[in-house]
Amino acid sequence: MTSLDYEKLAMELLNAEHEKREMVRLTIQYPNMTVEEAYAIQEQLVAMKQADGYRIIGPKMGLTSAAKMAQMGVNEPIYGYVFDYMIVPNGGTVAMNELIHPKVEAEIAFILKEDVQGPDIDATDILAATEYIIPALEIIDSRYANFEFALPDVIADNASSSRVVFGNRLVPPVSLELDLLGVSLSINGEGKAFGAGAAVLGHPANAIAMLANMLSRKGKGLKAGEIILAGAMTEAVRFVAGDVVFAQFDQLGTVSFRSTD
Repeated sequence: MTSLDYEKLAMELLNAEHEKREMVRLTIQYPNMTVEEAYAIQEQLVAMKQADGYRIIGPKMGLTSAAKMAQMGVNEPIYGYVFDYMIVPNGGTVAMNELIHPKVEAEIAFILKEDVQGPDIDATDILAATEYIIPALEIIDSRYANFEFALPDVIADNASSSRVVFGNRLVPPVSLELDLLGVSLSINGEGKAFGAGAAVLGHPANAIAMLANMLSRKGKGLKAGEIILAGAMTEAVRFVAGDVVFAQFDQLGTVSFRSTD
């Protein structure tokens, strides 16, 4: 670890989010920044948001596709946190003037009925601890110029967390084949992306299990009642003001929002 000023760098990211402006990615100035240092910055950023009175809804996974991990040169995904101010009602509006250059992707989330503490957690453990599966649209919005970053940058930036729209249907996992569950994502009625649960590490529960094991390295775990995003089932798609974004999930119903200026 170096003598990086984690609090200062977290404040830069927080200010960029508040001011809705791009910033130069951190690894331009600190090209040797490690993943461990990036998570230390993220922890500062999360603590600042909590100090401002915001509440964590649950953690989220990122880079959960094999292609994304290969592209970023990593062998495990990354994680960040979703806060209460990020939640948009199903069918609600997303204000573009509150964001920088957002993209949307279809995901599913797990609602736990009991705590899960790693290490050595697997998908079976996660499914046994899950009360409901819920469909979601995650809106990611990197604070970095042109949505370009290295791995430490995106980790420090709370995994590009921005907004989340959850569906209204909660379904017990026992009734679902999550790896085969499909989704279509459309904008203004035009199909833009299609995917299935298998795109998330072969099975979305694998992602949640990996998250539990990653958090256990820091003595943390997953908590009952948390809503945990498993990772993208589709590619991330850009949208603009005036767009209607709609996702149809097999067995889970629909999730949508409209973007405004």
